[in-house]
Amino acid sequence: MPLRTLLCYGDSNTHGTRPLTQPGVLERFGWDERWTGVLARGLGGDWRVIEEGLPARTTVHDDPIDGHHKNGLTYLRPCLESQLPVDVLLLMLGTNDLKARLSVTPADIASALQVLLEEIKRCNAGPDGATPRLIVMAPAPIEEVGFLGEIFAGGAAKSRQLAARYRQVAEAQGATFVDAGEITQVSPVDGVHFEADQHRRLGEHLLGVVKGLDAA
Repeated sequence: MPLRTLLCYGDSNTHGTRPLTQPGVLERFGWDERWTGVLARGLGGDWRVIEEGLPARTTVHDDPIDGHHKNGLTYLRPCLESQLPVDVLLLMLGTNDLKARLSVTPADIASALQVLLEEIKRCNAGPDGATPRLIVMAPAPIEEVGFLGEIFAGGAAKSRQLAARYRQVAEAQGATFVDAGEITQVSPVDGVHFEADQHRRLGEHLLGVVKGLDAA
């Protein structure tokens, strides 16, 4: 069987950013600690796992402070076309849409997810020009703590509405749905990022999800 490609497209929790203790200091877990690395190790040599995680990436929004390049829609097509053929695309975005400065609702975030999935289907980036198999992962609910608490003011309550809305969008688009909030929890240090043990839990769970696609 030829080598298969799994593209993980997300934000800082796909990048493997450590919980933040002060502004402007960004640290990252090692490859073997990040959920993408745990997943890659479990899948073995038959898979190429591409980790495309950008800290502060949104679904479809230009961030007025962090920059226009944080827009997940803008980079999605170039990313897919540079990596094709992509057998499976795992998408986890939406946490950064919860920032107070973006002023979007949970319904808006779910609509943005649909925009992303429709863009993926237009790209025909799978084998033989098909659409990649899709895994939509709702981000884990956040907590408003630490210095990020002010940036995400009001986001905790919104984050708890995302999983149900994401499930509806994913099922309507024929994607496999995963609720990260059922598997992991955010760090009490900053309320947004995962600790190493949560990365391990998520990677181990996703291993079963990816392997299960062949049986679906």
